[in-house]
Amino acid sequence: MIDLSADFEGGGVSGAGTPLTGGDGGDPGDATAVPNMAAVFPMHGALEGLTLGASVGAPFGLKTEYDRDWVGRYNAVESDLKTIDFTLSAAVAVTEKFSLGVGFIYERADVTLSNAVDFGTIMASTGLPPAAGGIPQGYDGFAEVSGDSSGIGWLFGAQFKPTDSLSIGYSHRSEIDHDLEGDADFTAPAQFTAAQSLYRLAATNPLLPPAQRAQLLVLGNGFVDSDISAPLTTPSVDILSVTYAFSDSFRMMADAQWTDWSSLRSVNIDYANPFQPNTVEPFAWNDTEMYALGAEWDISDAFTLRGGITMDETPTHIETRTPRLPDDDRMLYSIGLTWNFSEHLSFDAAYQRIEIDSSEVNIPSSSGSRLVGAFDGNANLFGVSAQYRF
Repeated sequence: MIDLSADFEGGGVSGAGTPLTGGDGGDPGDATAVPNMAAVFPMHGALEGLTLGASVGAPFGLKTEYDRDWVGRYNAVESDLKTIDFTLSAAVAVTEKFSLGVGFIYERADVTLSNAVDFGTIMASTGLPPAAGGIPQGYDGFAEVSGDSSGIGWLFGAQFKPTDSLSIGYSHRSEIDHDLEGDADFTAPAQFTAAQSLYRLAATNPLLPPAQRAQLLVLGNGFVDSDISAPLTTPSVDILSVTYAFSDSFRMMADAQWTDWSSLRSVNIDYANPFQPNTVEPFAWNDTEMYALGAEWDISDAFTLRGGITMDETPTHIETRTPRLPDDDRMLYSIGLTWNFSEHLSFDAAYQRIEIDSSEVNIPSSSGSRLVGAFDGNANLFGVSAQYRF
């Protein structure tokens, strides 16, 4: 279970230059369960040395939700990304010291994004009646986009045990490309929908400048429900791991992880309605590195205690960071315990605390507003699991 907490402090200006109204959005995080399940099948007889596996898990995700009337509502209200992987894998012991593994991933992605729309500023920008009644931040509407997709990826891994005490592992997870398909739901205020017929009529007036006529044509026919499509690529991940057993009961582990977040350049939503311009959120995320150090101690045959510390870089940066993911570099502190209840059954419990550096935002919205401020956040992760060996 992941429980994210964040506090925002700041403000900004609307597309008309007026101060943004609204509160701090509340705590955008909520406790979210992340289930995982796996089964491992060591082969015997003629297939000795071959191991097959199957798993269901959620490798990537995002969930934030702010108050609908908060100061950053034109940038984000709800952001919900779920990915679920079904993985089939096989590993073979090439020698007693070296093994290789491969895996096939079927991934399902489901995305929902929503934000408020400042129709008051949009109406005021047309320069036409009833634009005189267009009050910036006075006529808010709402937009919600949702879509889902399936994608295919793969895994590769290798493990080398040069001595009985030392193990070295490497794994690569591929990028997975998605083509999300879904729908956009617009809720416009009555003042705007009543004015749309006027915008369509004015768009035919040859006396108006071409740019103004193009704007009026979009406003007169846009902001209606339609189908959407959008590409999404989850990143590739490379991990190098080392484990060293100092004794039969004490081991230390170190990990280095590289994530190719630069595959997520932007979210580009294409509407089936030809009058609705694409919505583009330029993420331009950076590749990241993560380094972890841990240890585990077998207190007895029944109990193993473990702990670790991790330094993890953020892919986000001030130029494109949005309140959808108020993230920055973070430190992770973990503790865990295994209870070997019997020869066949064991239970695990773990806790992780994530301390996130203060993350600044200075970002425009599709409504022309600009949000400026900073988030202070942290997360608590709680995990429990059980394993049964037949």
